[in-house]
Amino acid sequence: MKLPTVQFTEQQEKFRLEVRSFLKKQIELGTFNTKCDSWLSGSDPSFSKIIAKQGWIGMTWPEEYGGGGRSSIDRYILTEEFLAVGAPVAAHWFADRQTGPLLLRFGTEEQRKFFLPKIVKGECFFAIGLSEPNSGSDLASVSTRATKVEGGWLVNGAKTWTSNAHDAHYMVTLVRTEPLDPEKKHKGLSQLIIDLHADGVEIKPIRYLTGENHFNDVFFENVFVPDNMVVGTLGNGWVQGLAELAYERSGPERILSTFPLLNELVEELKKQGDLIGLGEASKLIAEMWGLRNLSIGVAKMLEEGGEVAIPAALVKSIGTKFEQKVPEVARLLVQTMPCLEAHKNFDRYMAEAILHSPGFTIRGGTSEVLYGIVAKGVVAG
Repeated sequence: MKLPTVQFTEQQEKFRLEVRSFLKKQIELGTFNTKCDSWLSGSDPSFSKIIAKQGWIGMTWPEEYGGGGRSSIDRYILTEEFLAVGAPVAAHWFADRQTGPLLLRFGTEEQRKFFLPKIVKGECFFAIGLSEPNSGSDLASVSTRATKVEGGWLVNGAKTWTSNAHDAHYMVTLVRTEPLDPEKKHKGLSQLIIDLHADGVEIKPIRYLTGENHFNDVFFENVFVPDNMVVGTLGNGWVQGLAELAYERSGPERILSTFPLLNELVEELKKQGDLIGLGEASKLIAEMWGLRNLSIGVAKMLEEGGEVAIPAALVKSIGTKFEQKVPEVARLLVQTMPCLEAHKNFDRYMAEAILHSPGFTIRGGTSEVLYGIVAKGVVAG
């Protein structure tokens, strides 16, 4: 597997400083509080609108849909800076990261013109409906069914672990539009855009260990979805879903969820003059830097239209293990009393990292599933 190397241009480095300055100002204004795992648990629609005014949602999309027409590397820089300070970007995250690119690739022109400008303005948020109750990691065992009726479809079933559904307006949902063939479970699946405020939709929170509402169960009872809300081709949902997951698995959010803690760890060790501890922390930083180079390489491949399913799975599986390692190492190097309400950043970040980290290697595909994807790709290659 060969990934391209990326050298940031002078203009891109200037953009990084622009984003960094913006975030510093917002923190000073008290617009948001920094935290670990902010891209998944930090949902703040008002902050998303502030970001939208900067032109930083849908920044890689064509200008005709309100996008910025910028490069994937520019977006990578933006994402890194948001994650580094733990900014609350979860409200618009999935629409920006996955839904927009999905519609640009598979959607109709009607769908693009309706949804993309709203997403860019921070006025329309999306959730992703994949996992189902009692299905584990077998995504192909989808039982949520869409039945054809006049003018559209009636959807019945349930989705679980649905990130940010309680703040989202719509959900791209994988459903079965043909009878299940036990020998070919991947066939007969389609993607529908479901209005989460439609009659028959019920959303129930699944609380984090922190008590936060991020994940949700979503239930559908005879929910009507018009024909123009079918994404791509009927029966092609599995292929489309895999393409969508490549966007989900390869970004810096699979490496930097606990970066605020790592950064604070280094600062604490500096204050203590602990050279041995700094030596141990430097090993984490070196590992992160290697993962970062892999992740940037995948972003470059995406920009060039390359096939990234296997390298994205590799980055995600290794990156999330690293995210879990950060609090494990940090607690051995600095004395701490983890508490979500702590005034000391290190203690607060430690509590957030410990309580969120069990999910790192599950969400977006379990490590075991990702290892299988990589192994099959190696054998096929």
